[in-house]
Amino acid sequence: MSAQIIDGKQAAAQLREELARKIAKEEEKPVLAVVLAGENEASKVYVRNKKKAAAEVGISCEVLELSASIGEHALQEVIEELNENPHINGIIVQLPLPEHLDSQRILNSIRPEKDVDGFHPYNAGLLAVGNPEAVVSATPRGILKLLESTGIDFTGKHAVIIGRSNIVGRPTAALLLNHDCTVTIAHSKTKNLPDLVRQGDIVVAACGRPKIVKKDWVKPGALVIDVGINRVEGKLCGDVDFDNVREVAAFVTPVPGGVGPMTVAMLLENTYEAFCRQKQKSGHSCHCGGHGCSHC
Repeated sequence: MSAQIIDGKQAAAQLREELARKIAKEEEKPVLAVVLAGENEASKVYVRNKKKAAAEVGISCEVLELSASIGEHALQEVIEELNENPHINGIIVQLPLPEHLDSQRILNSIRPEKDVDGFHPYNAGLLAVGNPEAVVSATPRGILKLLESTGIDFTGKHAVIIGRSNIVGRPTAALLLNHDCTVTIAHSKTKNLPDLVRQGDIVVAACGRPKIVKKDWVKPGALVIDVGINRVEGKLCGDVDFDNVREVAAFVTPVPGGVGPMTVAMLLENTYEAFCRQKQKSGHSCHCGGHGCSHC
């Protein structure tokens, strides 16, 4: 048995093409504001990639580069200006922030309707109670899209998620629970982790430990989603021992080329949907025809 590879690059490219067609019909274009504080080189690379991807689908991306020494109050004032600006549809704060800043407090200052990262407690709460109006974090939303691409019926499936972060683990658990999975969240304190993971029809590895998920951890025929991005001896790898796990899984995502491209595509989708909601609120409609956007 050899697992079918879930191609995140291909799926993301298709989603971007569909999004570009919808945005091309709009008289106005969605605008995404990215707040970048400090000199973190990895963050700069991520922001450049987001700006490039946004331009490809017709979304204007405005990057605000701020000093690493900016105070918390000053940063909140910058975000409030973006909140008040009617031309800005989505706001993201690139993480990590400089250590002297409280990341959660900063994220909480973004208005929920412009929170296209889905990190605000209001959106997290909507997701937790199964409200379809929730803005879902880009990575969990991308994970769901990749799982849906397999054609597998989720109903009653046991999903085991390794990792309990507010960015991936917890929202992914809520999302899969809302799609009728039975969900278990494992973490660093979980006992007998291999035995638990082996019960999963769906395994989502998001713990940041290179190749921790081994072949004998995986139930034959399972769907395995690898969210990890680790650099070992100069090479990227995930949290899953890919070459061996693919011998027993039915489907598996690669690293790179799996969840990563989908995360960017879902961020762009969230931005377009925020644009649609805001247009509708102002008495206008977007041009997805009610089919490409859940808010029309």
